Amino acid sequence: MADGSRDARSIRRLEDARFLTGHGRYVEDIGEPAALHSHVLRSPHAHALIRSIDVSSAASMPGVHLVATADDLAADGLGHMPCLAAVKPMIVPPRPALATGRVRHVGDPVCFVVADSAEVAREAAERIEIDYEPMPSVSHGRTALAEGAPVLWDEAPGNLAYHVQRGDHAAVAQAMKSAAHIVDVDVTNNRVIVVPLEPRAGIARYDAATDTMDLELTGQGLHGIRRQLAEFIFKVAPERIQLHAPDVGGGFGMKNFLYPEWILLLWAARRLKRPVRWLADRAEDFVMGAQGRDIEATARIALDEAGRILALDVAMVANLGAYLSGNGPGASVVAASTAQGGVYDIPAIAVDVRGALTNTTPVDAYRGAGKPEANYIVERAIEAAARALGRDPADLRRQNLIASFPHRTAMGMAIDSGDFVANLDAAVARAPGFEARRADARARGRLRGLGVACFLETSRGAPNEGAEVRFEPDGSVMIAVGTESNGQGHETSFAQIASKHLGLPIETFRYVQADTRAVKTGAGHGGARSMHMGGAALVRAMDAALAKARRLAAHLLQAAEQEIDYERGRFTVRGTDRGIDLATLAASASDAANLPDGMSPGLGEHVLNVTDVFTFPNGCHVAEVEIDPETGATELLSYIAVDDYGRLINPMLTEGQVQGGLAQGIGQAMLERTVYDPDSGQLLTGSLMDYALPRATDLPFFDIELVERPTAANPLGVKGSGQAGCIGAPQTVMAAILDALRHAGVERLDMPATPARVWEALQAAKPR
Repeated sequence: MADGSRDARSIRRLEDARFLTGHGRYVEDIGEPAALHSHVLRSPHAHALIRSIDVSSAASMPGVHLVATADDLAADGLGHMPCLAAVKPMIVPPRPALATGRVRHVGDPVCFVVADSAEVAREAAERIEIDYEPMPSVSHGRTALAEGAPVLWDEAPGNLAYHVQRGDHAAVAQAMKSAAHIVDVDVTNNRVIVVPLEPRAGIARYDAATDTMDLELTGQGLHGIRRQLAEFIFKVAPERIQLHAPDVGGGFGMKNFLYPEWILLLWAARRLKRPVRWLADRAEDFVMGAQGRDIEATARIALDEAGRILALDVAMVANLGAYLSGNGPGASVVAASTAQGGVYDIPAIAVDVRGALTNTTPVDAYRGAGKPEANYIVERAIEAAARALGRDPADLRRQNLIASFPHRTAMGMAIDSGDFVANLDAAVARAPGFEARRADARARGRLRGLGVACFLETSRGAPNEGAEVRFEPDGSVMIAVGTESNGQGHETSFAQIASKHLGLPIETFRYVQADTRAVKTGAGHGGARSMHMGGAALVRAMDAALAKARRLAAHLLQAAEQEIDYERGRFTVRGTDRGIDLATLAASASDAANLPDGMSPGLGEHVLNVTDVFTFPNGCHVAEVEIDPETGATELLSYIAVDDYGRLINPMLTEGQVQGGLAQGIGQAMLERTVYDPDSGQLLTGSLMDYALPRATDLPFFDIELVERPTAANPLGVKGSGQAGCIGAPQTVMAAILDALRHAGVERLDMPATPARVWEALQAAKPR
């Protein structure tokens, strides 16, 4: 399907009416007249001892209610922020909400001020006197692991948080010995700053009568954040803390995690018995919001004489930042290992991963979370092998693609469906006549390049997910799902699933999410899991409700259950005109007198979908670029994607997700680069004046073909599309750029391929 917008399933988003008319409800829109305002005083140093803190001047200011340090939190018995990544063995340094004794990155929270207004809180923070003793810092992953580097934590000698090996190292070593060709490549997956439209914000409240805390926040994965707050920080029963999120303006993973500010807000609200609110400015989110990627890798790929890949050996260093964020190590170890090898039939794969602690903002899952990094490594390695062997890169890929299914990868992933060869052939066929365009560009003094690359997503995120269906007295049906939208269109897509399954008009359904009071369980968003995990849970909840309804219908219509048919919201007795609609049945179910023996009132059902099965979105992309060698300016002229996301719920929304992911992947490839000063550890790209995001003028019109190959991994047949674009784009764009530059003698270039970097590479390649 080349144009999803023309498909009957492609209805417009229901939520857009309120967004486009200014009726979205975000944290900053929420009125709380009694609320106090807070400000976080942050470290200006990347690494320094805290000799003393004097808050007396700030605390005495009119309108100031609280000036807190780490000692105040410790006195109240607050615990440290956990890292829950499934990586062992792993060293997890202590992470209190406010720095204790030492700061370890620019932006590290040191003091928390609460006042009548944000202006007073900020002014009070400026009066706090802190005696810092600066220390040497390190911001680069490999440098941090080198002998003699400044050490951040006594608990982590040599700044090594973990050293994990996965795969079959003996089989890889044996394959390397017998290989006809071995090609090495060094690649860097550059660190990116996550910039959702809405910065982080929160409002905390405390109810003294029930001794409960409440936090309204710009968050994803609220049940998980609540569990951490309850278990590790406040050490109370989860029911004593409630979290809920209104509309959330983007997240891309960075809003999935527990942050110091959430702890400080709840603690202050409880201490002062007043609501307390906080809104990050963009600069704060740049230094404190979890950043993404930052993995350096060396890959060795072994091939036989005919070009068949025999083995892949990958050594990675992940820069984790100063602390281990909630799932930070998971991206480089757990998620990346599932996707190592990509779409290729590689008999043996070995992975060696080291996690480095540095004086930088902590890194955690960012759209794709390890899968972009793994795909980038194997695609760059195959591209380098094709050039070394004098092979067409598309042909070498085609020769090595997984061609039969089901297939179990060398890393143990069971891929049930796909047609990777067909994807590649279709993508390449959409870009004919390239050599003529290259010749025309050459005549104009330009360099033109074509890049072909593939991707394999391993989609699931957290295992298991819950959903509830509840029939309301007004005839509406509430659907509560444990996954959470931050712009993806869940209000529409989940309602479409429910409408089709129950045969009721789409306006019947009311979608509920991101509220621990109204949603019983949930693992939130992340891992392109919403349709695969949450959608499947919703289907099972509806099936359970229909089974209950069928039993009640049979009872009320005085028929056997096997005689009851259901279609378009109505139960009927087969072969008769006797029937009852679902809304009437739901109303009857509220009265115990109407029920058969053993049935509890109400038709609503909550189901926990217990599954750890992955799905495998995949595709092949083609990019074409043109470079001005005099300036290094690179124009992305066309971008083609042929992608398989299984069965589509709403093709137009799917295409929108792919477009957004492509924009982020292209941004990483061509524009985005997080730069820390190597001497001071200062973030040099600390604002949008210095950090470049892709704009519309940087992007071509995307040519996207969505091919539906349903999976059997869930009842909907979906595979997940939220992360795929940024998994496939980086290697595709870089392949095109390097294809153009090779004709000028350039063989190596790392992301981002900015004009300055491209120009410098061209200058270095010129004969001397």
